[in-house]
Amino acid sequence: QVRLVESGGGSAQPGGSLRISCAASGDSDTSRCMAWFRQAPGKEREGVVYVDLDGSISYGDSVKGRFTASTDKGKNTLDLQMNSLKPEDTAVYYCAADRRVGLPDWYPCAYRLGQGTQVTVSS
Repeated sequence: QVRLVESGGGSAQPGGSLRISCAASGDSDTSRCMAWFRQAPGKEREGVVYVDLDGSISYGDSVKGRFTASTDKGKNTLDLQMNSLKPEDTAVYYCAADRRVGLPDWYPCAYRLGQGTQVTVSS
């Protein structure tokens, strides 16, 4: 059974920084893919950062240049350093991982989401 444990988050002022972390376990020793999503009240879920099967990292347009993700070799952890925070970054942030085994690399990622951690940016 996949388990995703999120930590960090909280509150910050505009221009400030926060760090959130995720630890994935279960079903496999590694993750095929990992990601952070976020959802603000009344808005659709948005992809923040993706770690692909080959380990490459890509960012959503709204966070490029401000957020930096780091992961380990097995994609069992995914940290997100969030700098230059804006009020519009306020959301619940969800860690996500695909830990299925036996699939070819070309098979699309399908994510299990964690419980989420609140990030609030306000003055």
